[in-house]
Amino acid sequence: MTTGNGQSPQPISNLEYDFITVLQNKAEAVKAYEGYIKDAEEINSQPCVELFQKLRNSEIEQAQEIRHHLQQVMQHGKM
Repeated sequence: MTTGNGQSPQPISNLEYDFITVLQNKAEAVKAYEGYIKDAEEINSQPCVELFQKLRNSEIEQAQEIRHHLQQVMQHGKM
C-alpha cells in the first residue's frame, strides 16, 4: 500500500500515532503522580496526597478514553 503520491506505506496512520503519543504521555503522567503521592505521604501531607490522587485518577480516566478511541481508529481507520 502506498500513500497515493508514490511514497512508501506508513506502518500506522497519523491519527493512530497521535493517539499512541497522547496515551504514552498519560501513562508517564500517571507514573509521575505515583511518585508525587509517595513524596506527600512521606511528609504526612494528606491534602497533597488527595490532590495528587485526584489528578492521577483524572489521567487514568483520560487514558482509558484515549485507549478506546485508539482501538476504534485501529479497527475502522477513523471514529
